[in-house]
This record gives sequence, structure tokens and C-alpha cells, in this order.
Amino acid sequence: MAGKKKGLEIVARGPGRGNDKAGASRRAQVQPQPSSEPTSVSGRWLLGAVVLVIGAAVFCAWCALCLLFWQGSWQLLYHPAAAVTRTPASAGLAFDAVGFAATDAGTPRLAGWWIPAAPDAEFARLTVLFLHGQDGSLGDTLDALARLHGSGVNVLAIDYRGYGQSQFVRPSEAHWRQDAEWAIEYLTGTRHVAPGAIVLDGTGLGANLALEVAAAHPELAGVIVESPLVDPMRAVFSDARGRMVPARLLVRDRFDLSAAAENVRVPVLWFASDERSKAGVVPREPQAYGRITGRKTLVWLSPSGGLNKQVGEALTRWLDELPTR
Repeated sequence: MAGKKKGLEIVARGPGRGNDKAGASRRAQVQPQPSSEPTSVSGRWLLGAVVLVIGAAVFCAWCALCLLFWQGSWQLLYHPAAAVTRTPASAGLAFDAVGFAATDAGTPRLAGWWIPAAPDAEFARLTVLFLHGQDGSLGDTLDALARLHGSGVNVLAIDYRGYGQSQFVRPSEAHWRQDAEWAIEYLTGTRHVAPGAIVLDGTGLGANLALEVAAAHPELAGVIVESPLVDPMRAVFSDARGRMVPARLLVRDRFDLSAAAENVRVPVLWFASDERSKAGVVPREPQAYGRITGRKTLVWLSPSGGLNKQVGEALTRWLDELPTR
């Protein structure tokens, strides 16, 4: 029996080892062989990837251009000067240098000049808040300040933030409006000037500002508008760089002269340059001036006449006719 079992074991094991070898051989035959051919990339996929990369680069460059325009576009409209090389003393005017609208640390945000009227001046009851234009600083306004003082009024002239000795802040319409509001608060709160005795006077872009502020303060005595800018934002929106970006979305300034004129309710004295009178052409009334529904006076300044005399005479007549409040 033992021999038979051994023989059976031999017979049983023999076929098993053969099957293992055959299976291994078959597995070796079906196992995939590595390909020697390089993997190819679809031309359409490659073109799409290149277009996507270029598009992303262009978009990033455009976003960078928008950011740069947003940060620097104010320089197309505002041209401040930090230096104040002349003071009212240069014109023989007594004045006080003032600072107000202090920060939490007590540092004044705004710097200006208080030029008091002579005690016996004809219009010493009135105070003119002078708002200069978009260029320079207070040092460039002495001729205008001397004319105002010569009419017999008190004068407060300020430099906006970013101009002269005022706090350095990037100029904007919103900042200018706030600066003018602070100046009115200074006059009423510190100088104890009644709102009905305050006259706003602006020149250039400051005239646009003066009309805006006057529209928001019907309690003031009046507003003087000297050669305002009809379309001040053209300098920004017509710039070549402005056409490459959504400039009207990036820049909030507008200085809409017509909108302010429609809403002003105080007496207005409007000075306009009669540049076409040399050619014998009758100048047309400014469009924004026509939108004023309240009391208004338009004065054409002839280039052939003395500017100081024309302005002084018109200003004296207008101040004399202002209603007392």
C-alpha cells in the first residue's frame, strides 16, 4: 500500500508542475510589451493651450493697466504744487496763517489764510471763502485775493489736501467737497460767522466746486463763479490711456456744472471770458448758467479791458445788492 500511495503521489504531482510551467508561459505571452513609439500631442489641444496662455497674459496686463490708470488718472486733472512761495504779505495784506480740521492726533488737515477786512470796510459783515483752481497753490492766487480784499470783505482762502501746506492726500472731487465743508464749519464754529454772511468764490475747477457746495447750502449768502470748466473730465476720459480701460467706472469725479447750476438757490455772480469779442461775435450765454432758476448775474470779462477794474466794479455792485440775512 505504501508503494501504491507513493506512486499515486508521483502521478498526481507530475501534471501539476507541468500546468504551472504552461500557465507561466501563457502569462508571459499575454503581458504587454513596452512601446518604442513616442506619445503624440494633439495639435488642436496644443493650439488651445497657447491661446489660453496668451489670453490670460493679455487679461493680466489689462488689469494692471486698469490699476495704474486708477491710481494715476488724477494727475490728468489736478496739478498741485507743494511750495507756497508768496503770501498775502507780498501784496501788502495783513493776514493770519490758519490750520483746522485736525486729525485725531491734533494735526491740522487744512492750511489757509485769514485776511480780515478793514474795520470800516463797506462789506465787513461778509466773509468770502475762496476756492482756487486745480493748478498750483495759494501762493498763485494773490491777485484774486487782493481784488476780493479790495472790495471790503473778509477772506478765508484754503489749500485743498494735497496742495501747499495742507495734509498730503490724493486730490479728488470727494476730498475737495469735504475740504470745503470743513472750511464752512471752521468759519461758523471757530470764527462765529453766520452762514448767511458767507459767500463762496471759486475759480477754474474751484468754481465748479463752489457751485456744487452752494447747491448743498441754500443758507449761504451767495456764490461767485469765475470761469468754471465746462467739461473738466474730458482731460481724463479723452486721454489715450483712458480709452483702453473703463475710465468712467474707474474714476468717480464728475464736477457736473449743469447739475449743480440746476440745484443752486443762492444768488450767483458768474464771470465768463469774452474771448470772441475781438472778432465781433456776440458770445453765447454759458449753457450751465441758463439752468440757474434763481437770482443770477452774468458778467463778460473783455480781454481788452483791465481785469481788476472789471471784476472789482461788478463784484462791488453784486455785493451791494445781496439781501441781508
